[in-house]
Amino acid sequence: MGTNKGFLVRAALASIVIIVAACGGSSPSGPSGGDSGSGGPGPSGATITIGSNRAVSPADVTISVGQSVTFVNNDSTGHQIASDPHPSHTDCPAINALGTIGAGQTKLTNALTTARTCGFHDHNDPSNRSLQGTITIR
Repeated sequence: MGTNKGFLVRAALASIVIIVAACGGSSPSGPSGGDSGSGGPGPSGATITIGSNRAVSPADVTISVGQSVTFVNNDSTGHQIASDPHPSHTDCPAINALGTIGAGQTKLTNALTTARTCGFHDHNDPSNRSLQGTITIR
């Protein structure tokens, strides 16, 4: 009976090791701000338009957790909207999914999944305050 008890103890310990390994324990590989950007778009919670005056309107929007933001480019040139800070774009990478928005195009960010405020700018014109704004996720 002692042999069976030893076998059961070893089997139980092996099971615990497997469960702990499967549960992880490592830290997330994405930026600390969450919203890794690797998921797809969620439902649109707000629309930001880039006008022919090379300005975003509205500059500040609020959406719910899990939603995306629609960007409409009504300018005659493309814009590469990206997450702050420039040039690393690490604050809210879900915004970076937009890539370049060509003239006349409409694109959605990936779903923003962490409650916080994210800044954005035009990567090709990062100091232009007219092409900067914030997305607040609640």
